[in-house]
Amino acid sequence: MADGKSTTLTKLIVVAIGMFGFGFAMVPFYYKICAVTGINSGDEQSLVKNTQVDKSRWVTIEFDANTNEDLPWKFTPEQRSLKVHPGQLVQVEYDVANTSKHAIVGQAIPSYGPARAGAFFRKIECFCFTPQKLAAGERRRMPVLFVLDPALDKDLHTVTLSYTFFNTDTKAQTAALRKTGVHG
Repeated sequence: MADGKSTTLTKLIVVAIGMFGFGFAMVPFYYKICAVTGINSGDEQSLVKNTQVDKSRWVTIEFDANTNEDLPWKFTPEQRSLKVHPGQLVQVEYDVANTSKHAIVGQAIPSYGPARAGAFFRKIECFCFTPQKLAAGERRRMPVLFVLDPALDKDLHTVTLSYTFFNTDTKAQTAALRKTGVHG
């Protein structure tokens, strides 16, 4: 019986060493897959690392949040405005809550004021990149991580970042169009 235990222990040790070796070998394999597919290419990080902060000027960023009338969500920015240096990495958050009794998927669309300022927003992380599904009554904080390009026109001292959430359900969109008198 003791001989069976030592055989089992030997097998377990060999399996553990094999798993460790496999995990160790996966690191270069992972990097190769990422290089081929472009996943985790580091473009976002290089944007942050290579950005020069222009400490000689301030820009006030105003934050706005809206929902389309067919979307029963409460949507607000955590703060209404923030002074930043162009080139500074900034994270802000928005609060969203589904006030309905069922799950809904919404998509946020950004807009900028003045419109020309949009070309200078470099979003690294944003809830607007993908549709957001909120369960009935669910509340969530959603971050936006961005850099305002230092090449921003010197005459722009205030920029507004506005998001509007739309219901992605086609039935809700059709009902909203009929309500406004527009037919598709």
